Amino acid sequence: MKHILLPTDFSDNAWNALFTALKLYTDVPCHFYLLNTHEPGFANLLGDKGKQRLAVIYDSMKEYSNQELDKVLDYLKKNHKNDKHTFQKISRTDDLVSAIRKILLKKDMDMIIMGTKGATGAKEVFMGSNTVKVIKAIRNRPVMAIPESYDFQILEKIIFPTDFTQFFEPFELSPLVELTLLWKAHIAVFQVALEFQLSDSQKMNKTLLDKRLADTKHSFHEVKMEEDITKGIQDFAEEKEAGMIALIHYGHTFLERLTREPVVKKVAFHSKIPLLVLPELS
Repeated sequence: MKHILLPTDFSDNAWNALFTALKLYTDVPCHFYLLNTHEPGFANLLGDKGKQRLAVIYDSMKEYSNQELDKVLDYLKKNHKNDKHTFQKISRTDDLVSAIRKILLKKDMDMIIMGTKGATGAKEVFMGSNTVKVIKAIRNRPVMAIPESYDFQILEKIIFPTDFTQFFEPFELSPLVELTLLWKAHIAVFQVALEFQLSDSQKMNKTLLDKRLADTKHSFHEVKMEEDITKGIQDFAEEKEAGMIALIHYGHTFLERLTREPVVKKVAFHSKIPLLVLPELS
């Protein structure tokens, strides 16, 4: 039984992420936790009287949250006929990241799946994204970001960009391997670099990765680094007609040091296909 956390704000974007999760794990016994969080961002700026009024607002938000979660559960009960899937609601008066952290301390979640709404330029920097915030904050669980307009049908190919500078732990790769075997998909591992002369440690890591992926269909590719790493990843995904991008979110990878480009964040914002951010072994 897999345990999957599905944060939702009841938007079309969140519904799409939910439907994608259900289709992705159609044949897998899963218990899905539908999480909604609610907390006015101005709470800490109020005085005592203001906080008393805020209590009324909290009660109203809590009631709305539970009502909407019940609507989702009712819809799934009537329309989602899959005996392998069960559902549970979680309503929290908290910010999203804090709520997820607390849940992970109590429940052994296998995956977090969220919708993401694309943004560009100043809007991206100013507004941020709940999904990107979760990706940055939650490093010990895989997080899957589903683009708002993505219509999942089948998973045939996953691309996995790397520079082979990191040691690949089984824990980090497990979600990728599981999905690949589930869908009998192909993993296209590709090195993005200025040059492809590997150091001894990179050669060892590449050999290790090959061993870790031994049970899957996989291949290795070389992609010359362009000025924009994110575009290079997206172009390769499009060229290979991939259905998913997988990345390990190390704090400061070679790619990010070289380009000063926050690769994971930019891919999360701009990818047209799901992004699977693999857990980082702390």
